[in-house]
Amino acid sequence: MADALVLDPWGTSSIKDYTKLMQQFGIEPLSEELVKELPYAHRLIRRKIIFGHRDLGIIVKALQEGSEYAVMTGIKPSGDFHLGTKLTSEEFIYFLSLSPKARGFFAVADLEAYADNRIPLEESYQIALNNLMDMLALGLDPKRVYVYRQSEEMSVLRLAFIFSRSVTYNTLEAIYGQKPFSLYFSALVQAGDILNPQLPHNDGPKPTVVPVGADQDPHIRLTRDLASKHRDDLGFIPPAATYHKLLRDLTGQEKMSKRNPMGILYLNEGLKSAKLKVMNAYTGGRATAEEQRKMGGEPEKCVIFVELLSAHFLEDDKKLEELYWDCKTGRILCGECKARAWELISGWLRDHQARRSKMRDAAERLLTEKTF
Repeated sequence: MADALVLDPWGTSSIKDYTKLMQQFGIEPLSEELVKELPYAHRLIRRKIIFGHRDLGIIVKALQEGSEYAVMTGIKPSGDFHLGTKLTSEEFIYFLSLSPKARGFFAVADLEAYADNRIPLEESYQIALNNLMDMLALGLDPKRVYVYRQSEEMSVLRLAFIFSRSVTYNTLEAIYGQKPFSLYFSALVQAGDILNPQLPHNDGPKPTVVPVGADQDPHIRLTRDLASKHRDDLGFIPPAATYHKLLRDLTGQEKMSKRNPMGILYLNEGLKSAKLKVMNAYTGGRATAEEQRKMGGEPEKCVIFVELLSAHFLEDDKKLEELYWDCKTGRILCGECKARAWELISGWLRDHQARRSKMRDAAERLLTEKTF
């Protein structure tokens, strides 16, 4: 179809209509009824930044029965942690927090980093170490997660080889478009990552949930199809997934990505640089202060309001709503709003970086000790 959405997990996907996305790919909306079944709702759920799911009911059932489930995520070690990767990490930590029976699995996608970015494995290790320091500072309990590097996890590589018998080149091209074969193979490795928690030595099979950005759905669809094909011989349960929206970068132009450093806010960024980016971020302000006082601003278009405060730095729903109406009615101008936002953001960055500085030893243990 000429108007069909194209999702590229290795590139820049632009999604304007999430209803259309869900209809095209069969993603279920995250209904209020399902949310009520969760022990508590994360702010990303409350604010509908997490908008959809596949089979989240299997995790709800595990919670209700008090049975074990897995939470799986990973990171391609291609640079420093930024706000885009923070979203998925917070979701990972959230689903782990819902039950003492939840087990976390974290893949360092060093093979994908090599296939996509030509990053040597030795360099990937150092980047992953820094990334894990950020995750631990965000609140990840090191006792609740198994961390591994794709290049060293034989069970994942074995699964990728097994899966290669179940797909054709045409199938991969239909899902991902024309790509170098190394990326097709890294997709099979990622399917191995997602189903790794369900192998017998990891006490599987068991329900598994994978929080992802909307552009990563091709990996979820491929893995769910492979899980169904190997249900009889390997006992896999098709993994559940939750989906968050792709947030714009600080310029308001595209999703936040490591590919555009000037539009991105890193968690280890110096305060001077971070302040410059925040104070120059795209807003929903009018052309003049007089117009804004008269007509009000457009907070729904504003990176400060949507991408920074709503998604990341303002936890209090009531204060967020008050700020929305202050902007909408012209009671606050963009300069004052940015100053308020920077006070919150700078405080968060200081606290996070202080915690992060103490996490190196724990991060090294997670990368080198192969025990759960």
